[in-house]
Amino acid sequence: IATRSNGRILGLCILHQCLLDAFFTRPFYKTLLQEHCTLSDLESLDEQFHSSMTWMMENDITGVMDDLTFTVDEEVFGQLTTRELKPGGDAVQVTEKTKKEYVDLMTQWRIDRGVSEQRKALVKGLHEVIHPSDLKLFDAQELELVISGTAEIDIKDWRSNTEYRSGYHNGHRTVKWFWAAVEKFDNERRLRLLQFVTGTSGIPYEGFAALRGSSGPRKFCIDRWGSPNDLPRAHTCFNRLDLPSYRSFDQLVEKLTIAIEFGGGFGME
Repeated sequence: IATRSNGRILGLCILHQCLLDAFFTRPFYKTLLQEHCTLSDLESLDEQFHSSMTWMMENDITGVMDDLTFTVDEEVFGQLTTRELKPGGDAVQVTEKTKKEYVDLMTQWRIDRGVSEQRKALVKGLHEVIHPSDLKLFDAQELELVISGTAEIDIKDWRSNTEYRSGYHNGHRTVKWFWAAVEKFDNERRLRLLQFVTGTSGIPYEGFAALRGSSGPRKFCIDRWGSPNDLPRAHTCFNRLDLPSYRSFDQLVEKLTIAIEFGGGFGME
């Protein structure tokens, strides 16, 4: 029941364009769209499984896997059992000619393992709010953007949709250092910076121009504040970063990193 309710909540979030502060795997989005998952979809989910199946697809298994059948061993309630991947699979040998079918069935088993009924309930709840034909307007990548915002930050879009206050401007030395630091950060740390300032790592699928604050649309803002001894502080309700004018690029990177990783200040207005 809870999983079905989660599906309804997910549908309402999509309808009302409310981003979820969560990132799901690509197979999850394909499940919502009732699309067939492929082996490549599992690379980030289970690297060892992906590597094993990829080796099998890329090499001739004749004489190497003569004992392999269309079955898989799985643990159920602490007991190791053998499950057929297709009817009569325990009597069907996997050969060079049939290995693609085997890999496809194994891929589906890996995705559904232990959560098949929960997935069905989730999708059922989602369809109670959004008709399946309406979901078909999206592919898996587009649905990810609709639900969670973009995961890979577009720095150019971020910078072009940033406002400045209290004497800062796009050509100010501190501002240039700030964007140089963002360029230097990996994507994970950029997301953490965004979360520190806005309260979420999600970005609207329309991009940074559609960022919202507590009272409606509000762009990312950098305000000149404090002394070089202070850590940056954030006003998450206003998507605003209070950034001191530091003495050097290295000092800015150090202070900004401390604020992101360990928490800087949080302003109130």
